[in-house]
Amino acid sequence: MRDDAKLASEGGAAGDGDVERWRATVYEPAVRRSGEREPRFTTSSEYEVKPLYTDDDLAGWNAREALGYPGEFPYTRGVQPTMYRGKLWTMRQYAGYATAEESNRRYRYLLAQGGSGLSVAFDLPTQMGYDADHPLAEGEVGKVGVSISSLEDMRTLFAEIPLERITTSMTINATAAILLALYIAVAREQGADIRKLSGTVQNDILKEYIARGTYIYPPRASMRIITDLFTYCADNAPRWNTISISGYHIREAGATAAQEIGFTLANGIAYVQAAVDAGLDVDRFAGQLSFFFNAHNLFFEEVAKFRAARRMWAHIMRDRFGAKDERSMLLRFHTQTAGSTLTAQQPDNNVVRTAYQAMAAALGGTQSLHTNARDEALSLPTEESALLALRTQQVLAYETGVGDTIDPLAGSYYVESLTNDLEARAWDYIHKIDELGGSVRAVEQGYIQREIEEAAYRYQRDLEDGRRVVVGVNRFQAAETTQPPILKVDPEVGRRQAAKVAALRERRDVEAVRAALAGLEAAARSNENLMPRILAAVEAYATLGEISDTLRAVFGEQREERRF
Repeated sequence: MRDDAKLASEGGAAGDGDVERWRATVYEPAVRRSGEREPRFTTSSEYEVKPLYTDDDLAGWNAREALGYPGEFPYTRGVQPTMYRGKLWTMRQYAGYATAEESNRRYRYLLAQGGSGLSVAFDLPTQMGYDADHPLAEGEVGKVGVSISSLEDMRTLFAEIPLERITTSMTINATAAILLALYIAVAREQGADIRKLSGTVQNDILKEYIARGTYIYPPRASMRIITDLFTYCADNAPRWNTISISGYHIREAGATAAQEIGFTLANGIAYVQAAVDAGLDVDRFAGQLSFFFNAHNLFFEEVAKFRAARRMWAHIMRDRFGAKDERSMLLRFHTQTAGSTLTAQQPDNNVVRTAYQAMAAALGGTQSLHTNARDEALSLPTEESALLALRTQQVLAYETGVGDTIDPLAGSYYVESLTNDLEARAWDYIHKIDELGGSVRAVEQGYIQREIEEAAYRYQRDLEDGRRVVVGVNRFQAAETTQPPILKVDPEVGRRQAAKVAALRERRDVEAVRAALAGLEAAARSNENLMPRILAAVEAYATLGEISDTLRAVFGEQREERRF
């Protein structure tokens, strides 16, 4: 066996220029003889993947500056010094359907099976600020999440679950302040110390205008509600993450990995700037910000994406906003595997996709993770498929050794090159958005939406032309012989929930509700923080729809801009 010194004397490292000799005399003749699998190899962000990476690809790269160490600026290698050697990521399975009673049973089941946090899915009426008995809610109650109209529903949702001892993530945006107020009210009833509550409310309205569409109010009114929530939690619930700035839905809408980083961090800049403009010191609230990313199919690109985002956010908070507290610079994020990659064809393949996506999230340093179930292209997950999705995380965490060392792909020529490229492309998007006047203006002008639509079109074209392969869809198809069992929501759920809301209105103190809603309206017309008023309204048993309508009367409603 030759030692390193002898190897160096016989030709040096592979990346010192010798790679060109190898390419010309070894690789290209082999390609001419047998060809390559595809005419081109690219990532989602149109990064041309070379056949080999060497130290030539990291010329001028300074590992100390670009990487640092775990728990130290710029946090490329992780936000905690020990990462998964100290504590594994939170295994947070996204769940919620039908009624609060049925969802509560699912939550207690997942916790009993080893889940370490809850992630609540709400139905569309709840997301859009309509009670279960509103005409626009008909046919949608309980379909894509749990129906919550009042404090009674929220109390039932978390029955026998000690809120002070678990973490809860709530995927809710336009009505986030109302759902957090309901959660706090239930915690108070349980005797919990509100200052010890931990979890996250998504509360990211900009990505709703960009990608999902579950908004209510115009952007500037929505930003006011969000900054009021920031202030309230900084004073009253310091362990609660006040926003989960979401790239997940941006990616699901068709964005590339670079766009997911660039648009998500640009939205983060907008939220921080809005809070600073409202008079908040950056180090008072920034430690409560969190992020939510997608784990998509291109494995190495996804690992690089998480690392690039972490490094960029540290520089944004330190250099742009002058943050001094290191907690303000930490990009802490939840990851969900990519729902848009799940297929109705050959649904068992989704288990494999999800496992690889989950490993990319772990290697990228996520703080919590949701793994999608195999049947989610067909319906909400069954109890059996939800358990298998949780077991996928547990096998990853306890059997693969993926968390035994920190950032194990650091120093890989390919991964570091990808990380640098994604960062450069994402900065380009942020600079463009800055030129347009920030994320709110970029959304109002339709810039971000157009960029995502164009990327989605390119991906669909590649799929139809066969340049991208989806197993079971455009290659390796098979006749489907069996239909897996799927979860079906009883159509009676909507009628039962509507009757429940109507009965509540008959029992409650009507004058107390009127007074609470009048106080909320007055606060909305002034500069008063809305959160205490919303909390008073939910504790008086005002419904989610009534609170939303009170704010609609003051702020108006956002209408979708049609672009052709």
